[in-house]
Amino acid sequence: MKILHDSDADLSVLNGKTVAVMGYGAQGRAQALCMRDSGIHVIIGARPGKSWNAASEDGFEVMSVADATKKADVIHLLVPDEMHGPIFTAEIQPNLTAGKTMSCSHGFAYVFGEIVPPADVNVIMVAPKSPGTEERKRFVEGFGVPGLIAVHQDCTGNARDIALAMAKGVGLTRAGVLECTLEQETYEDLFGEQNVICGGLVDLMKYGFETLIEAGYPPEMAYFECIHEAKLIVDLIYEGGIQRMNEVISNTAEWGEYVTGPRILPADVKERMKQALADIHSGKFAREWIAEARAGMPVLKAKRAALADHPAEITGKEIRRLFERKK
Repeated sequence: MKILHDSDADLSVLNGKTVAVMGYGAQGRAQALCMRDSGIHVIIGARPGKSWNAASEDGFEVMSVADATKKADVIHLLVPDEMHGPIFTAEIQPNLTAGKTMSCSHGFAYVFGEIVPPADVNVIMVAPKSPGTEERKRFVEGFGVPGLIAVHQDCTGNARDIALAMAKGVGLTRAGVLECTLEQETYEDLFGEQNVICGGLVDLMKYGFETLIEAGYPPEMAYFECIHEAKLIVDLIYEGGIQRMNEVISNTAEWGEYVTGPRILPADVKERMKQALADIHSGKFAREWIAEARAGMPVLKAKRAALADHPAEITGKEIRRLFERKK
């Protein structure tokens, strides 16, 4: 795949245009601030409350999502996935006119039918591959995080140029941008979250912690070994790949990686991953999650409460206090 950089994008495409960032959470705030710093005219669509107040304090013009849709040329929807459909139906669609651009940073709502856009608007994606806090930090440092762009509908003939201009405004083209489809981004993102980055890794750390403390080891030692140190290892992989990590760790640790790792995660894990991917492709996961969200998220809230009571989380709070700087 070709990697796109600053020279491939033209910010002037957005000259005289208004981008409405809908939502002012971690991603909304980071992307809005970066685009504004890049010279793009940005307004915020939000509901009265914490997000509205935060955007106002940051100096943005803030209004309802409906009013922002009327005023904007680009509607960049950055509220949580489960809210995309209801907000689009109630506030965006009635105020959406031909030639405007609908934008997102995750294709979930389009791929699974929560949003069915009219044919006379552009639909694009500009997706940073980073949490909002890190994205903003890298931008302020003068660089950026990698990202993806996609063009799902192009009614104006310049949808790709708009996506690239927004990516440049957020700083993504400084690091590098890949082109894909909404389907590719949505499926691989859900898969990575569930199987590796969030689901798989979190369970692996918890099981390791539990195994050590059940064998009589102090929870503080178990936390350092199975959870705290994970960041240091991931940082090494981020800097130079798995081989770089293996160069830094001991020969003993590397040998254990090769002989014990496959016993902990045997080959049939891959088969279960394939089933998880099939559930994503079929829409099974999306249907279950949307139903959970519409019901008020009872299972999600119960899982959050259970996690807060897990010994690893309780121990972790105490461990992190050791690293707080004394005032």
